[in-house]
Amino acid sequence: MSSAMHIEEPLKALNAICPYYTMFPLDFPLRVLQGRARKGDWVVDPFCGRGTTNFAARLLGLSSFGVDSSPVAVALTQAKLADARVSDVVRTAKGILDSMPSRVAVPNGDFWERAYEPAVLRQICWLRKDLLRDCSSDSRLLLRAILLGALHGPRTKLAASHLSNQCPRTFAPKPDYAVRFWRKRRMKPPAVNVVEVVRTRARRYLSQRPAYTPAHVVLGDSRAAKVFESRQFRWAITSPPYYGMRTYIPDQWLRNWFLGGPAHVTYKPPARELDHASADAFADDLRKVWMGIAASAAIDARLVIRFGGIADRDVDPVTLLKSSLSDSGWRLTTAVSAGDANAGRRQATQFVHGGPAPKEEYDFYAVLA
Repeated sequence: MSSAMHIEEPLKALNAICPYYTMFPLDFPLRVLQGRARKGDWVVDPFCGRGTTNFAARLLGLSSFGVDSSPVAVALTQAKLADARVSDVVRTAKGILDSMPSRVAVPNGDFWERAYEPAVLRQICWLRKDLLRDCSSDSRLLLRAILLGALHGPRTKLAASHLSNQCPRTFAPKPDYAVRFWRKRRMKPPAVNVVEVVRTRARRYLSQRPAYTPAHVVLGDSRAAKVFESRQFRWAITSPPYYGMRTYIPDQWLRNWFLGGPAHVTYKPPARELDHASADAFADDLRKVWMGIAASAAIDARLVIRFGGIADRDVDPVTLLKSSLSDSGWRLTTAVSAGDANAGRRQATQFVHGGPAPKEEYDFYAVLA
């Protein structure tokens, strides 16, 4: 694979299908793979998150495998590996809405009444129900991700791009705060055309599409070696959750609801999440992941990890990551600074003004021991 390979920007558009604040830049996995990966190589990301590594592999014509414990992460990664035309996605949305009955069950409460215009909420709920029934086709996978991205975000003066009242786009606001915010400003939810929002976003992300490549995404626990099945990987590129970062579920509660979760914020971590009780427990869990990948790795495989820390945990991320690699089947060769999280809006970025500065992040490179 040529290191001079140029990827046109429109082909990268699909990577932005749904904003997700725990992302690393697309350039990171592209930089690792370009000029080094060979045709036929498989790429794995055991914490696939927003699907950035898997999408980078697709752009380069490489097959990939992704694992995550979050339904939202898996849905977004699946969409970035799917292939359908704009017209296919719009037709799918229309077909679902054309079958909508006059009465549709919707969540109750002040938040839901103020977040979405009643007709829009009914359509969202019907789309949700039908996509939960069947999301097997590529057009449905892409429609689902488009709706996840449109579910909440800022209002615009031009063509609507989101379905909600004023919201952040990267995380869902907590209901009580959102209701106070909207009530104080007398903000009412917009009566948007749901199909047109889908059409606008589909054109933005699907007008040019990368070639299809074989890939597989699993909702599972990357600490279990069996999750990687029998594939042999030559590249593992990932960014694990940072120690102490446990807000994924509550911050994505609205998107999680659309994927079948409860219609309220839940703070209970999933059983498949890494152990954040102590730095040692966290490192032990990471070690299980590295061991599982090592068991499925080609003899010349490379493991590349971006890792840092959050400001309210007094733990050195370099020491923690090095500890996790000890007796894991991997040998650390290089650790270089990747700057701080503000440089790419990555995991350590805080959503409060005047908060403590994020810790420096590092890229770790390892080979089989």
